[in-house]
Amino acid sequence: MTASAAVPIDISADERPAEGLIDRLRADERTLVIAVSGDRIPVSDGSFAFTAPDRIGDACWAFLGRSPSGSGVLLAALADRDAEAPAGTWAAFRDAAAGMTADEVQLGMSAVALGRWLAGAPFCPACGTQTEQRMGGWARWCPVCSSEHFPRTDPAVIVAVTSADRQRLLLGANAMWQGRMFSCFAGFVEAGESAESAIHRELFEEAGVSVRDVRYVASQAWPYPRSLMLGFEATAVDEDAVRPDGEEIIETRWFTRDEIRRGLAGELEVRIPGGISVAHQLIRAWCDEAEAPAS
Repeated sequence: MTASAAVPIDISADERPAEGLIDRLRADERTLVIAVSGDRIPVSDGSFAFTAPDRIGDACWAFLGRSPSGSGVLLAALADRDAEAPAGTWAAFRDAAAGMTADEVQLGMSAVALGRWLAGAPFCPACGTQTEQRMGGWARWCPVCSSEHFPRTDPAVIVAVTSADRQRLLLGANAMWQGRMFSCFAGFVEAGESAESAIHRELFEEAGVSVRDVRYVASQAWPYPRSLMLGFEATAVDEDAVRPDGEEIIETRWFTRDEIRRGLAGELEVRIPGGISVAHQLIRAWCDEAEAPAS
């Protein structure tokens, strides 16, 4: 089965409450299934390798929507992480997504995020009872305390910091990248905090920089582990005050547009985030804008 038969997907959310939806679709030979094992998906020729329901063993099931032809599309979150791929070969979604279309990336984001929740959170956090799936796999219900639970999504901010004249972009190297990649600054929104407050706190903590003119740009689901990335731009108040915290961020660096262009082309000595990430979108948007005159 090929991805072209199933994307773009109509999520058909109005079908989720239907009684017996998953069972009916599992019995339908036209149904397409995307398997997930952790953050791995089956791929073939650079795209999703869909399979049939009868090729799946033990799994948690969910309804992802309908293909353009009307066929149901199911998620099967495999319980056995060592299981063989039911079609194609396993690949980490983060790696496979680089060659996918926007529709395929969106489907993969949903499949990995929902699959990891279904496989990893089967018990009620209130009383510890095994929960029952509802809403086509998009909710869980506890038969003891009657509480209802939904996939967890954690808001995080990610910020492209520019110089006052917009001729330079500040990026940081996270310690886990060992200085090989530079990206925008990011962090989770803490309890009781607004996105804007999180931006000021994270940038001062990680890079010692205060910012002004915070502007929202775009958001992106990011299933690592279960985030909603809120993308912003901001302007540095004092460009000379920048310094890495030495723990999470081991190096900060101002980049010119020429350097970013070379980085996006793979011609720089360090890497720039890949095309599926909102970090890439923020960096490219700044790089591609008309050159602003120096103030």
